[in-house]
Amino acid sequence: MAKEYRTIQEVAGPLMLVRGVSDVAFDELGEIELADGSHRRCRVLEIDDGNALVQLFEASSGINLESSKVRFLGRSMELGVSPDMLSRVFDGLGRPIDGGPDILPEERRDINGLPMNPAARAYPSEFIQTGISAIDGLNTLVRGQKLPIFSASGLPHAQLAAQIARQAKVVGTDEPFAVVFAAMGITFEEANFFQESFRENGAIDRSVLFMNLANDPAVERIATPRMALTAAEYLAFEKGMHVLVILTDITNYADALREVSAARKEVPGRRGYPGYMYTDLAQLYERAGRQRGKNGSITMIPILTMPEDDKTHPIPDLTGYITEGQIILSRDLYRKGIQPPIDVLPSLSRLKDKGIGEGKTRADHANTMNQLFSAYARGKECKELMVILGEAALTPIDKLYAQFADEFEEKYVNQGYRTDRSIEDTLNTGWELLRILPRTELKRIKDEFLDKYYSEKTDK
Repeated sequence: MAKEYRTIQEVAGPLMLVRGVSDVAFDELGEIELADGSHRRCRVLEIDDGNALVQLFEASSGINLESSKVRFLGRSMELGVSPDMLSRVFDGLGRPIDGGPDILPEERRDINGLPMNPAARAYPSEFIQTGISAIDGLNTLVRGQKLPIFSASGLPHAQLAAQIARQAKVVGTDEPFAVVFAAMGITFEEANFFQESFRENGAIDRSVLFMNLANDPAVERIATPRMALTAAEYLAFEKGMHVLVILTDITNYADALREVSAARKEVPGRRGYPGYMYTDLAQLYERAGRQRGKNGSITMIPILTMPEDDKTHPIPDLTGYITEGQIILSRDLYRKGIQPPIDVLPSLSRLKDKGIGEGKTRADHANTMNQLFSAYARGKECKELMVILGEAALTPIDKLYAQFADEFEEKYVNQGYRTDRSIEDTLNTGWELLRILPRTELKRIKDEFLDKYYSEKTDK
């Protein structure tokens, strides 16, 4: 039986000090019993000469220093995992909130996971089709990759996240595919939107959802992504599934880290965030990947809103260092009514070259991708010149590039949140746009592909 302590000295926000403890370890889980017999959970943050500083997972109201008692459970926080988790909705601490029964776990796992041996990692190389042209065609997602989405306040990252979760699949294989979705600090309306979006077309059957609402304790927000990644590791490396993990919103997670750090009176780093935020985010992101000798994999899409649209803010800045690229949403495209408003030029997938080409997507993919980037960049320059100098100052070829930029945004990027395009549809749409330009301008595409695809509908 665990030893009980009635030596609660102080409660300050999400923190509590317990004196005179023994045989208690860092990160150990505890249970507080209140005078009315109710229980609340906590975990050990710090041990110093018999004093334990613990972090509360629920509100501190109602904790009486004299009559409340604490037990330490001799283990860290765990999640019970089972294949029955698929199609279920949990709160941020892994408790079912969908009205269904409790999960009967096959095993219990520490939510902090185990570091993946770098030598055991397999290099990401398999294409994942999201059904979104701006990602599949130009910033391709590869199995085992970490590809964040950088959004901003008011932009529709929730709709984009739900679309990816509904549509994502590994093409050309019948191996099982699952989505683990973790939402941190979202509103009730957003939580309801995500659940309805997953249910309406059956995507819930292959999904596990963890929901931490804005009015839930900040401390729970820190546990939520770890719960999700523990479930993902079990499904990927024990059950051999391809798992896509979507985490939204990392900014709310980082703010919870800052809140707890401030309560502990730690020395703040940039913008008040704790100095260990880089390490903390890396511990989350690096749980994605593939392992040699195992069929399963974890691909991760963290979503974060950039405070004040600032890419140099610590959260997107540190995320960019750890992950393999970024998808950036544009306020200008959003104002134009482009859905999803993905700004393809500053976006980047560092592993896109590994997941495209013959046998993966199509032989012409790399050539057309480079040509589309080049033509769109020049088209935007021509449009800026048109604003400054007037349309009369542009050459006929400049006007074609300006037309290309408009049609690229309208036909390629602006596909809406309900259209699921195959990679063939995406590549064919790209060729349709490239036919706006004379063949002599398409210098980044091999003649064999121009002969095959450029003249299919026109002899320009």
